[in-house]
Amino acid sequence: MANHKSSLKRIRQDKKKAEHNHYYAKTMRNAVRKLRAMTNKEEAEKLYPSVQKMLDKLAKTNIIHKNKAANLKSSLAAHINKLG
Repeated sequence: MANHKSSLKRIRQDKKKAEHNHYYAKTMRNAVRKLRAMTNKEEAEKLYPSVQKMLDKLAKTNIIHKNKAANLKSSLAAHINKLG
């Protein structure tokens, strides 16, 4: 166990930040899953901008990697284009 006051504080901060990041990453995964499950093109096109915005924000704050965000956006756009 840590002995310094500052290291105890750092442990608390890291735990809080990890919970925060986990929540937003899980929310993003659920939104992506929901969009991939859609079969209606109009509904998917309405949801896509909000998912895209979420991915960009998470990439900007380093919760996910910028290339992962780009790959997800690309695959989701391809999925929407395939819908008929």
